[in-house]
Amino acid sequence: MNFDHEADFIIVGAGSAGCVLANRLTADAQTKVLLLEAGGKDSNAWIHIPAGFYRNIFNPQITWVYETEPLAALGGRRMQWPRGKVLGGSSSINGLIYIRGQKQDFDHWRQLGNAGWAYDDVLPYFRRAETQERGADDFHGNDGPLAVTDMRAAHELHDAFIQACQEAGYKFNPDFNGAEQEGVGTYQLTVRGRRRASTAVTYLRPAMKRPNLKIEVRALAQRVIFDGKRAIGLEYRQDGVVRRARARREVLLAGGSLQSPQLLQLSGVGPAALLQQFGIEIVHELPGVGENLQDHIGCRVIYKVKKANTINEISRSWVRQGWAGFQYLTTGRGPLMMGAAPIGLFARTRPTSASPDCQYQFLAGSLDAPGKPMHPFPACSLVCIPCRPESRGWLRIKSPDPTVLPSMQPNYLMTQNDKDTMVAGLRAARAIFQTPTMQRITTEEFWPGAGKDSDADWLAHVRDTGSTTFHQTSTCMMGTAPTSVVDNELRVHGLQGLRVVDASVMPTVISGNTNAATIMIAEKASDLIRAGLRAGRTASAKAA
Repeated sequence: MNFDHEADFIIVGAGSAGCVLANRLTADAQTKVLLLEAGGKDSNAWIHIPAGFYRNIFNPQITWVYETEPLAALGGRRMQWPRGKVLGGSSSINGLIYIRGQKQDFDHWRQLGNAGWAYDDVLPYFRRAETQERGADDFHGNDGPLAVTDMRAAHELHDAFIQACQEAGYKFNPDFNGAEQEGVGTYQLTVRGRRRASTAVTYLRPAMKRPNLKIEVRALAQRVIFDGKRAIGLEYRQDGVVRRARARREVLLAGGSLQSPQLLQLSGVGPAALLQQFGIEIVHELPGVGENLQDHIGCRVIYKVKKANTINEISRSWVRQGWAGFQYLTTGRGPLMMGAAPIGLFARTRPTSASPDCQYQFLAGSLDAPGKPMHPFPACSLVCIPCRPESRGWLRIKSPDPTVLPSMQPNYLMTQNDKDTMVAGLRAARAIFQTPTMQRITTEEFWPGAGKDSDADWLAHVRDTGSTTFHQTSTCMMGTAPTSVVDNELRVHGLQGLRVVDASVMPTVISGNTNAATIMIAEKASDLIRAGLRAGRTASAKAA
């Protein structure tokens, strides 16, 4: 077989994980890396403006727009799931919120049999990745590539919401990524100066100067090439031409929770019956590939407010937009410095919850869903996101053609506990707006509307308005269970020379936004890979 390129490692996907791997592995000058990205360069100016999230999240030029199967809990609606199709992957299009998850999340990973993934094991990798604006401490680093900064978009509604939460009995928390997650406070963002700190900017840009890194864009992976049970390379299509690259050591899949399992299935690794249905030769039967899909579903309450100074008005006024642009350019502050939401709350909504079971995102504005226009009246909104859904779904190819996006079913709210948590979380959201502070500011409840308070009412509201929060995980789950795909070093079970390094390996979705944890996974994976390199070199030296 002829190969167009050869490298020690081939990384598939230049996203949140792939850029980290490219940086850390090429720090060793003896290691040659080929990085393949199916999308293009991150040259769209709105990628780098924090508030560009709202403009770009469904932009087909820089996102893959996946669509689920009909969702039973959402009245049979299909839901669109955007994922980054550009250098930086979803770190170039996400809401920029930096949340690691709860200590309990990672300790649970360890309890599931994944040695080396407890909180104390992964904290050093969170710290290594981070340059924390507030400085280093036991929980934060100050010399990593990833910039983590305070929000620079003050608004009177932000202050009011924080005060109202405290009136409702929630404590103030200055650091959701510190000693504990619980409480209300301001989200920190992955922003450096005025610009988004994607992994393309923070990890990949510095590595581009190294001669041992080669990057190919518009390179869509078609299949992993195997010699028996060992991955030896990758076939990809670029500019209409099929090319092949040889991996002297390993192929590293970093395409994310939707593309990594799809590529494994296309390569003959996955459920045998599914692969046979499409005439794909089975390299290794692995039933868990594409199973265990999890996602955070969110649902919002919306209140109209008295003062017409919300983002809704900015979105409909050229004068206000001009002022926002002036603030951004001259001071690095104002509405254009916001990510998906500026203010957060992590709360226990039920007495049986040992730790926060719902995450909230407050915005001085309102819309039906990301990608939709802002409402034509002054309003604010609060999104309720149950942290630890039990429901799991699946992802399956629909064709042997890699350009055909797979079929996906997250099975939102399929357990009673998931429904109960969502209802309790939405009731808690409404209670915050019934505090004296919010009552002075708001005029009426727009969503779901006054008088709707039964469990059935709330679930109907979720059915009609609930949406993804873009946190798909677990389709190549790490562990030892029959449906796991990788071991605790992220090596694909039963195969050699092949690892998965992205959010798909999470045994369970973490309690919060998934980008920070994905970066951590890649940081840790780079150490695991380099340890293997060192061991191999030592063995070769001794043999010589």
